[in-house]
Amino acid sequence: MIMPTNNVKISDDINKQLLGLTNQHIHYLTNESQTNKSLPNKNLTNDNAIKPVQASSKSNIGIHQQMRSAFEELRQSAKIAGLELKIASGFRSFERQLQIWNNKFTGNTAIKKANGEIVDISRLSDWQIIEAILLYSALPGASRHHWGCDIDVYAPNLLAADESLQLEPWEYQQSGPMAKLSAWLTQHAAEFGFYLPYDCYRGGVAEEPWHLSFAPLAKQYQATFKLQALQECLINTDIAGKIIIIDNLDRIAKHYINNVNTDV
Repeated sequence: MIMPTNNVKISDDINKQLLGLTNQHIHYLTNESQTNKSLPNKNLTNDNAIKPVQASSKSNIGIHQQMRSAFEELRQSAKIAGLELKIASGFRSFERQLQIWNNKFTGNTAIKKANGEIVDISRLSDWQIIEAILLYSALPGASRHHWGCDIDVYAPNLLAADESLQLEPWEYQQSGPMAKLSAWLTQHAAEFGFYLPYDCYRGGVAEEPWHLSFAPLAKQYQATFKLQALQECLINTDIAGKIIIIDNLDRIAKHYINNVNTDV
């Protein structure tokens, strides 16, 4: 059962929040609470295609202001269970997601399959490249990380001294280093209002056992999301594969944006 959170409301600039065009709803965590050598070096690129959203604090890990207390309670409970819960990726702005997308589409960053193999994009059509990217990376403007209430989590104390996190499914499976964390989240996350939107593969986004969503906020964002606003944003953006994306936006929304766990 999800913890009651009747006072959680989204502010008036929800359209900008949905698209990742503001960080006014974000609280940046301190370096002390997040710094760890095991943190994955994943999706850290930025882009100046549109005006960047700048963090005003010491850390680049941000979460929704109204999720702070729930996450802290989740973290403290995990600590009692022997898990040092930390965030690998939190809020992600539009321009950061755009850089991730363009780097993958042009081959500057590798695209991986669910089994960890690297995709050879030289053999793919533009649409096939788009589908390959969408397995793990959302369209800019359609990422749940824009909302600030979706986070990728791990427990550095479960890693060996010479290990670094890759955020791949095998790490959270029974024989992986994050297996204990995955089992604990499955059993206890809902007590604090969190759930797994990508709890399994549904023919769109791959299973992501590290991706937590704070239901009281996420449900509001998902209900407010409008495909037309995303389309207008992308039309005015220098995104790789734009024509194919726009032509197939309904299909993308059906299989990759709205195709998530709704059992919350």
